[in-house]
Amino acid sequence: MKQLGMKLIELLAISLGVDRLCYKDLFEEGCSIMRCNNYPSCQQPSLTLGTGPHCDPTSLTILHQDHVGGLHVFADNRWQTVPPRLDAFVINIGDTFTALSNGRYKSCLHRAVVNKYKERKSLAFFLCPKEDKLVRAPDDIVSMDGIKHYPDFTWSDLLHFTQKHYRADQATLPNFIKWLQSSKTTQTSQLLR
Repeated sequence: MKQLGMKLIELLAISLGVDRLCYKDLFEEGCSIMRCNNYPSCQQPSLTLGTGPHCDPTSLTILHQDHVGGLHVFADNRWQTVPPRLDAFVINIGDTFTALSNGRYKSCLHRAVVNKYKERKSLAFFLCPKEDKLVRAPDDIVSMDGIKHYPDFTWSDLLHFTQKHYRADQATLPNFIKWLQSSKTTQTSQLLR
């Protein structure tokens, strides 16, 4: 899965007009996450969600759904079902890659719903950068865009934020940026005292 993730990152780099290996160092030694999700059936599925609406804080998510399905993405101002295909993966862009692309690629807002009659399973692989590496859009992209949309941060900063201060949702990245800038301001103030 990691090799597939690395190839996808190369393709994304090419699509952004930068060297295909520009993100390699960031992810090569990263500690990625694999998770098996189990969503029991529910007689009243409209009363519950498997997971609420959120964007993944990681860079890429490679998801395999079982035949039951239940993944919804928010596109064209409405929730849309992603039909399950046993011969395919679903690829979601996460918040970290949004920052790495200077906002050109947007995090995928999604949710998981439960089924009334059958339990649902999925396997998710989350590609993460190495924790101490600096997450920043390449200079070439920032030059082309004329503005840098996100401050530099590390994956460990964002991971800490989502594990200790904020549950991932559709506003994780903007709230993380506010928290990060506030934390740096507080640290600077304490140093000046």
